[in-house]
Amino acid sequence: MRDIVYPPVVLTAKTLFKVLNFKFQMTGTEHIPRSGAAVLAVNHVSYIDFVLGGFGAQPSKRLVRFMAKEAIFRNRIAGPLMRGMHHVAVDRGAGSASYREALRLLGEGEVVGVFPEATISRSFELKEFKTGTVRMAAAAGVPVIPMVLWGTQRIMTKDHPRDFSRGKTIAITVGEPITVTREDDPTEATTHLRTTMAGMLDRTIRAYPEIEQPPGSWWLPASYGGSAPTPEQAEILDQEELRRRTERG
Repeated sequence: MRDIVYPPVVLTAKTLFKVLNFKFQMTGTEHIPRSGAAVLAVNHVSYIDFVLGGFGAQPSKRLVRFMAKEAIFRNRIAGPLMRGMHHVAVDRGAGSASYREALRLLGEGEVVGVFPEATISRSFELKEFKTGTVRMAAAAGVPVIPMVLWGTQRIMTKDHPRDFSRGKTIAITVGEPITVTREDDPTEATTHLRTTMAGMLDRTIRAYPEIEQPPGSWWLPASYGGSAPTPEQAEILDQEELRRRTERG
């Protein structure tokens, strides 16, 4: 696939990371294959997760094609960039077209990035996973590579102001490939993926610098002593957001 837009965007992002003095904790990036197709499953805590998730594939010199909501593609600035990087627009009302496009990219040997939670987690713990991630991998005959991001929520997430202050730690943890076949039960395979990523998230949170996430921090899950909403409280907030969006039409 010809990439004209993606490389300069990556260079710009890396320059910005240096300006912001991000400190990266990256483990397991060798699990992302240097060639061949794979589905990259990433947790979702921030609006910029696709940027940092893509950065996690850079040690393997891969460009990830993320599946992202269609509204981003309608933005006059972000839209041309998203299309130029060959990301996949997802219309939640008609997802079959985006699914077929993702399968086409996998068939061409690309790495396709997916957020199994579908939306940002306000609790910063894992939400329930959709089965589409493992179904796609099984249909394409490719592995699922689990990835966990941590610290990105401190920069730009729901219900909090943007914070581009310097010196934040960004943790990126990549797990071993998970094989999924057409014979596997999608629900069981999805549960296995979520359990695997929950363990990765726990280890990543515990390895994160304590000085950057003291007890009571809004970006730290309640179960870890933070003041983020519990998963139950976050679900209520999600439902309220959905109601407001529906009322707006």
